[in-house]
Amino acid sequence: MARPEYQAPPEVFYSECEARKYSQNSRMIDIQVQMSERAVELLALSDEPHFLLDLGCGSGLSGSVLEDQGHTWVGIDISSAMLDVALERDVEGDLLLGDLGQGLPFRAGAFDGAVSISALQWLCNADKSSHHPAKRLYTFFSSLYACMNRTARAVFQFYPENSDQMELVTSQAMRAGFFGGVVVDYPNSTKAKKFFLVLMSGGAAPLPKPMGESEEKEGISYTSKREQLKKMRGKPLKKSREWILEKKERRRRQGKPTRHDTKYSGRKRSGRF
Repeated sequence: MARPEYQAPPEVFYSECEARKYSQNSRMIDIQVQMSERAVELLALSDEPHFLLDLGCGSGLSGSVLEDQGHTWVGIDISSAMLDVALERDVEGDLLLGDLGQGLPFRAGAFDGAVSISALQWLCNADKSSHHPAKRLYTFFSSLYACMNRTARAVFQFYPENSDQMELVTSQAMRAGFFGGVVVDYPNSTKAKKFFLVLMSGGAAPLPKPMGESEEKEGISYTSKREQLKKMRGKPLKKSREWILEKKERRRRQGKPTRHDTKYSGRKRSGRF
């Protein structure tokens, strides 16, 4: 099967039908959430809330991971159909329709970090006669560099087609002022292998350690480690009463309409209905 980015431009490929299918497939949701949580881990943020940018936010699945961890976020995507689904899902982040290849319209130093899931490879295509991938990548990375503070990181999970495409992406990022490189999780696994471009705006630093064979052999799942970390930090488990009340309180602080707390908030249904 041809790669999605070779079938049509993203704003065409992610039609209303495709956007809903992508956002309702439980397997794809699980994968998206796991990659988003790994991307946030690679950001190496402190425990306090941060203001983050979600690049190619789609239907807001990755943004939901950011808000679950207490962060405020802004998402940008080229597909209006995907953004419509995000609005229906009532995500907490602000949403913007835009083409990453034309640059980002944010003020200098606005964000504490940025994540992107499965979007970067689309910029390597020339969908129009006016598109030049190297120029579009440089425009994108230079505008991203400008709108991040000087201690911020950006983490991109992407699917490079080959080494030449990976070189194209990384060279334009370095040319724009970033330091960093590619972290490859599970490099010896065809199924679990994932590429993360980790960019640093404040100077060179060692790249994070990739997840590899030792964890696979020992049977340690990233999900179980993630849940243990949440418990250690004292954060409520997702969908619990405490988690729901925290989320509602965040919405109130943001001035969004929120239902009142009652004794039924977060209570499980009995199964009789």
